[in-house]
Amino acid sequence: MTVLALQILHVLAGLIVLAEALNKLERTNPIAPGLPTRARVTAWLKAIAWALLALGGGGAVATPILHLEPPTLQDVCIVLGFAVLVVRTRVKEG
Repeated sequence: MTVLALQILHVLAGLIVLAEALNKLERTNPIAPGLPTRARVTAWLKAIAWALLALGGGGAVATPILHLEPPTLQDVCIVLGFAVLVVRTRVKEG
């Protein structure tokens, strides 16, 4: 696979991950009043995870714009794996 093809896959997968992460972050509220401790911890962990995925997706999108190093096969596989999981979940939801 060529470097350009990897870069294109990296950016497209990054867009999917970034969009989903921002969507999930918008609906996560770990500081909501009245949450039991376990639910609050779970919400914080969810918010942290989606924030990290948003940063990763944003980094994938920004890589060619900022002329950073091209992604490695490992980078592409990780972001693409999360993108496939996002798409699978959306298809499953109907």
